[in-house]
Order: sequence, then C-alpha cells, then structure tokens
Amino acid sequence: MSIVVRDVLEHELDSILALNNAAGPAILPLDANRLKYFFEAAEYFRVAERDGTLAGFLIGMGDASDHDSSNFRWFRARHSEFFYIDRIVVASRRRGGGVGRAFYADAQSYAELRYPQMACEVLLQGGTDPVMLFHGTFGFNEVGQHAMEETGLRASMLIKPLCSYPWVRETYGRDLPAEAWVHAPRSGTRDPVRAGARA
Repeated sequence: MSIVVRDVLEHELDSILALNNAAGPAILPLDANRLKYFFEAAEYFRVAERDGTLAGFLIGMGDASDHDSSNFRWFRARHSEFFYIDRIVVASRRRGGGVGRAFYADAQSYAELRYPQMACEVLLQGGTDPVMLFHGTFGFNEVGQHAMEETGLRASMLIKPLCSYPWVRETYGRDLPAEAWVHAPRSGTRDPVRAGARA
C-alpha cells in the first residue's frame, strides 16, 4: 500500500498528540499548547497516511528558528546552517513498514535545497540500537552527546551532510525555481530561501 506524506491539518492535532504520547520513552511527551506552538512555528510539519489512516508525523525547523529545546540550542552553539528534526513519530502498528524512510526522504528533499546538513538526536535509553541503526543507514553520524536540561536524559546528537546543497547554492543561490515541489512550506510559516534567511 502507498504512503502519502503531506502537510498537517489543524483538525489532526488531537490525533497527533495522542500518537506522540503513546510512542513510548524514546519520544518526549507533548501537551496541547506545545503542539500548537509547533503547528504555528515549525517550518516543516508533515504527516504520513497509509491505507487512509494517520501513520505518523515529523516536525522540523531551520537553525534560525527561535525554538527553545536544549537539544536545538546545543546544535546551534556548535554548528551553523542546519535543518533540525525535532521529532519523528511512527504509529506502532506501522513501524518497520517504510513510513520512517518515507519521512526522511521527504524531509531531506525539502532540506537539501535550503541547508547544508540535517541534525537530530536519539535518546540514549534501553532499546535504542534499532533507532541508531536506522539513522546510521540514512547517513547520520554522532557529533557528540548532550544531557538534556529539561529531563536529565542523555541524547546522541547526530548530523547528516546534505551533499546536494553546495550545488543548489552555487547554481541558484536563494532564487530557487518557482516550482510547487520546491516551494512547499506550510501556510503561516516562512520559506527561509525566499525570506533570505540563508547568508
């Protein structure tokens, strides 16, 4: 069955909140206010549907965001120009079925036109080997570890270089072609390329 990745709709936030908070210890819990912040501020907030039902979501933002996560601040203190994946959640019944890979392919297609690297973290708790292996097969490498101020949990901090970005920047600068697939930021958020956020 096909996987469809698309922008989130506001009426789906309750379902997304339930999905996030049922994901287990590898994902930090959310409340409705925090999820609303992501809906309004995240540069990238997309859901996956499989067989017509919600299968997961991914939230991401660029380095110029005012995001207050200590993990995000850790990356910003050490790296410049990156697209940060705050969280990816796949419904338990859909894990291992390609939803995570579909999300990462979609997020990379978005990010590599705008940023030279992607950043994310994996919480280092029991049973994280499959998650670390997944990220490793996608080209992420650990660049450090961080004890989160909010929770005291330790996270592996991961970076993936986006090899297409230098060519895109050299060829197009900030003036990307006016194609729908290129300019697909959610309404209410800004495209960092069009806004001139990249140097």
